[in-house]
Amino acid sequence: MTELSRTFKVITAWLVVGVAVFLGVQWWQAQQQRARFSADGGVIELRRSPDGHFHWPGHVNGVAVEFLVDTGATSTALPQALAERAGLVVQGSITSSTAGGTVRGGLARADVVLQGGVTATQLRVAVLPALEAPLLGMDILSRMHFSQRGGVLRLEPAPH
Repeated sequence: MTELSRTFKVITAWLVVGVAVFLGVQWWQAQQQRARFSADGGVIELRRSPDGHFHWPGHVNGVAVEFLVDTGATSTALPQALAERAGLVVQGSITSSTAGGTVRGGLARADVVLQGGVTATQLRVAVLPALEAPLLGMDILSRMHFSQRGGVLRLEPAPH
């Protein structure tokens, strides 16, 4: 019976250590996410993430998303699964040229709200079935002045 009790204590200790490490990593990742975005007085700064891209948190029709900033994309594009969660209604079809080739998808309208106060109401977006992550395109980015230096993308309202 003593052997079983000792084994149970060792297993419990390892479980506690495992949970502590897991929670620590989750906390660290949350801190890293917060450190990659800042907004102050209309100036938004995005820091390059470990994947080498800039990500901008926001919402599509109230659904939380993390957009991949894509200055090479003419328009904002959403994965079909996200569009369905956001309740978007496809109103037409589109053929789009991407880095991976030509793809077919749909067109819809969405309300896009980005952290830092940038909004686009009833924005025309592409809905692409095979897209892995939402792309924030020049249809929104061109409304702002942006520059990049030292792994920081700085965005400001464009002068009128």
